[in-house]
Amino acid sequence: MSYTLINNGTLINGTGGTPIKNAAVLIEDNLIVAVGPEESIKIPDTNVYTLDANGGFILPGFIDAHVHLMTESFGRDETIYNPLSLYFYNAIERMERTLNAGVTTVRDAGLADVGIKQAVEKGIINGPRMQISIAPLSITGGHFDFMLNSGFDIKPMYPGFPDGIADGPDEVRKAVREIMRAGAEVIKVMVTGGVISANDHPEYPQFTPEELNIIVEEAGYRNLQVFAHAHGKHGLINAVNAGINSIEHGTFIDDECIGLMLSKGTYLVPTLIAMKINKERALDETSDIPEWSRDDSIRIEGIHKKNMKKAYNAGVKIVMGTDSGVVPHGRNLEELGYLVDIGMDPMEAIIAGTRRAAESLGWEDKIGSLEENKLADLVISKNNPLKDINSLGNPDNILMVIKDGQIVKNLI
Repeated sequence: MSYTLINNGTLINGTGGTPIKNAAVLIEDNLIVAVGPEESIKIPDTNVYTLDANGGFILPGFIDAHVHLMTESFGRDETIYNPLSLYFYNAIERMERTLNAGVTTVRDAGLADVGIKQAVEKGIINGPRMQISIAPLSITGGHFDFMLNSGFDIKPMYPGFPDGIADGPDEVRKAVREIMRAGAEVIKVMVTGGVISANDHPEYPQFTPEELNIIVEEAGYRNLQVFAHAHGKHGLINAVNAGINSIEHGTFIDDECIGLMLSKGTYLVPTLIAMKINKERALDETSDIPEWSRDDSIRIEGIHKKNMKKAYNAGVKIVMGTDSGVVPHGRNLEELGYLVDIGMDPMEAIIAGTRRAAESLGWEDKIGSLEENKLADLVISKNNPLKDINSLGNPDNILMVIKDGQIVKNLI
């Protein structure tokens, strides 16, 4: 039995309470056993390793609810020209960057398989805690159908990664079952086209209400949630009516969509950074963004931001997610500043990336806040994020990261 005491810091515990100065967190193995003002904590007499926060700010490990750890470009080299093994090795450094940015848990929105998750859990490689969806569901010609007119498909294909393309009730039901058999812990579905789609546009709805009901039904048999890539209104409404847990992106959300999401308690993951970086790349003629995506990337960024402000002001439950993989890994916490830009105060933005993110994943009993009996996931920030939320977006300001009780970054 060993203990770690983190002291001499200001505690921002993820619940929205008043920050506590001169705070401490006591960890036993991988669990938080005491947290609060240091004088209130009974410190064991032996086997205690003390970490001085040096006046920094102690926060929960952040949760990014929308990443793609297996990719980081729009190019095709990773899957067409390179050996499959290199595809996996390239992900290792991305996971390190994610941890170093202060993100200790992610929901992978497609491409990471159960072997990647197991490699992290077994300590073979360093990476964030993962909730995996493996292969997103898509219709033929939909957002996750990357077969080009040439006949080439840039998706990786191998055992353990089933093809998520399905059309009609029977195919959809079978595809969900195959993805769950492969080890999915959550089901991802593309209910509209996308900004970087090869064959469609963001407004186009995909899957019928009957097909979406089947997806939610099949996932529900194993108590799994379903989350949906959705830009256009039609597909978004179909998804929420089917009982999908969270909407990713939500670009063309309007008052009708907002009212429905509020009535159903649906979460919204805006991925604001992805919209901004995609627009920047589209305006740069030398960037690697596909030509078919440039017009959509430029067109929708302003629409998206305006509608995210509307959703926030109406009280929709907003969760931090970045679409890292489409945008560079390691910039995850820049999203917090963009959440403040749509109207949140810094504390609300922090909650969106901690407690509320944990709730959206269904993991609120073990992560998302610094409380007794939660897993010891925490970060120490050099700067006060309540005064400068953008400081969290610079990994150099993240002095320490602890995941599951283990130090994975230490600049103190």
